[in-house]
Amino acid sequence: MNLIKYSLYLVFLLIVLQACKNKPVETDKTEERKKDSIEQVRKEEEKERLRARTAADIKIEKDLSYNKHTLEDTYPYEDTTRVFQWEKIKEKLATVENFLNAKGTYAILQNYKNKNREAPVVKNYKRNAYKRVSDTLGVERYQSAPLYVVGETDAPVRYGRDGFLVKLASSDTLDMVKVEGISFEGTYDVPKRYVKNIGDSATFNHVVVVDVTNQNICTLEKTDKGWIVRSMNPATTGRHKPPYAMETPTGMFVIQEKKAKMYYHKDGTTSIEGFAPYASRFTNGAYVHGVPVNNPKGAIIEYSWSLGTIPRSHMCVRNASSHAKFVYDWAKTLNALVIVID
Repeated sequence: MNLIKYSLYLVFLLIVLQACKNKPVETDKTEERKKDSIEQVRKEEEKERLRARTAADIKIEKDLSYNKHTLEDTYPYEDTTRVFQWEKIKEKLATVENFLNAKGTYAILQNYKNKNREAPVVKNYKRNAYKRVSDTLGVERYQSAPLYVVGETDAPVRYGRDGFLVKLASSDTLDMVKVEGISFEGTYDVPKRYVKNIGDSATFNHVVVVDVTNQNICTLEKTDKGWIVRSMNPATTGRHKPPYAMETPTGMFVIQEKKAKMYYHKDGTTSIEGFAPYASRFTNGAYVHGVPVNNPKGAIIEYSWSLGTIPRSHMCVRNASSHAKFVYDWAKTLNALVIVID
């Protein structure tokens, strides 16, 4: 009897040992399946990250951080109505997400007041209504960067506006730097002195959108929930009136510098006429700023009847002064965009 029990015990022990022997094999297979699953998820996530965004992918919600002088989505103006063009804004935000998802080393074209030298004349040029040399797209030589066909150095083919955003496609240690346009289409060579490298860490999660047709401005911030509207206000943009006043140019620009008081000259003179408060410069002499004060020592004015009416400015974008201060504090230099739409 004891022999039988002992034999059964040995059989049981052999079964247990065999089970233990086989267990690591099953564990290895399970681990392999887990790794394959994780790798598949990673590939799907990477595929989704690289997928080109469209306006349909962009989600916009409102959660205002600045709530003075706020406009509705659609609002009356004289005998008609004006709107915030959310669908067009979504298209622009999709562009922002696409270049951010693609990643890269960013740079800005800069030539404010021709500080990096006057750009050479383009191959095909014309003189505009202000009697200044322009390319065939209407971009002036003054304050712009020359864009050359890659590998050619005889003469530029077009100009890139001061404040345009690009992606570096070559080392910026070269005399001629190859750039891929973000604010414009195409790849060009640009002399190094016109290119400011801002690296690969810029997020551009703060975007100011100016609408020259509807004379309004809004600010949007990218979060985990999508794009959040932080303000919706009236604005006054630049007008076409040679020889001094100019339109606010459309396009995508980087906020390049800020001035608590931006002093301006009386037209045609070097005499200071006044100042604009809380000015954020995005291209050439164009700033997002508060109500102009026609007295260099005057007090800040909060609001003007002209805001949200018709273009009246000298290229700049006028705001209620408290809204200009909001933009001034909220949108960081070299890490925020101004997008001007029509």
